[in-house]
Amino acid sequence: MTVTLHDFNGKHSLPFDAGGQAADAAVAATGHEPNGYFWEGLVQFAWPDIAERLDFDSEAGMFCAIGSLRHLTRLKAAVEPVITSPDAVREIIARAETSGFEFDD
Repeated sequence: MTVTLHDFNGKHSLPFDAGGQAADAAVAATGHEPNGYFWEGLVQFAWPDIAERLDFDSEAGMFCAIGSLRHLTRLKAAVEPVITSPDAVREIIARAETSGFEFDD
C-alpha cells in the first residue's frame, strides 16, 4: 500500500488505514493490535527525531501524523517500507520490547 501525504488548507498530514497493511499479521502475531495507536507508538519508538516534530491524531482504524511537509516526507520514506514488511515490523517490535518500550494499542 502506498502512503499518501495530504494538504488541507495549508496543513499537511500523513494518514493511513490501520488494520489494512501487509505487516498487520506480523503485528498481531506479536500480541499487539495493528491499530492507529500501535503504529503511532512504533513511529515514536523507531523514529523519535521525526516523531518529536509532529502531532498525532490517530484512532483505532487510522494512523495520522500532522506536521510540516518536510518532516512528513521523511516519515513517509521511513514508514512505508515497514508497513509492507512483516520482517521489518517484527524487528522494530523486538527492539522496542527489549528496550522496555510499551505500545499503547
